[in-house]
Formats: sequence, C-alpha cells, structure tokens
Amino acid sequence: QVTLVESGGGLVQAGGSLRLSCAASGRNFGSHIMAWFRQAPGKERVFVSAIRWTGTTTYYADSVKGRFTISRNISRATVHLTMNNLKPEDTAVYYCAAEFDPFFQVTPDTLNPKYWGQGTQVAVSS
Repeated sequence: QVTLVESGGGLVQAGGSLRLSCAASGRNFGSHIMAWFRQAPGKERVFVSAIRWTGTTTYYADSVKGRFTISRNISRATVHLTMNNLKPEDTAVYYCAAEFDPFFQVTPDTLNPKYWGQGTQVAVSS
C-alpha cells in the first residue's frame, strides 16, 4: 500500500521559514514525479513545486520561486520543501503527491497525481 506522510507544518511569523517533509513508502518511486500542492481556505488546491526521483529537474509555481526549494533524499525516500521568507498568503494545507512518470513527460500543467498524503497545515501570521 502506497503511503505519503507529510510533516513539518506549523505556525510561523511572516519572513520566517519552515521545512516540510514527505515520507514515501509502499513502492519504488524511482519512476515517479513527486510534487507539493497547497490549498488555502475557500480556494482550490494548486501546484507548488515538483521534482523527480531521478535527475535534477525541478518545477516551481511563480508565487514561490526564489523562496521555496524542493529536494529529495533517495536513500530515505523522502521529499522536502524548504520554505523561506514566508508570507501570510502562503497559509494553506500542504499536500505531498506522486505520479508515475517513467518517460519524464509530466509537467506542472499535466500533473494528475494518483497518490496523495493527508496534508500538513502551514499558517503564516503577519
């Protein structure tokens, strides 16, 4: 059974930092693209960032470029999202997700993850 478990959320002041983690288990994710999405209160869930288990390609939403960094630890099957210079508008539930992408064709516009975590809350106060 595939499981994605997020951790690291919390309450932080504007300008602060948080590091989210996603522990993946249940299958070999070597051919998957891993992503972070977020959903703010009353809004739709939106893409934040993505990375493949192999290679170095990363993707970011324009709203987080230069502030967020996605990374992965292959040996520990963990994906991280380091968030710096947080803003109140970053407040949301953050979800980890995975999609099978053996031919490296998936992009942020075509992401349609099959696997999702339960989410972790991030709150940024002004």
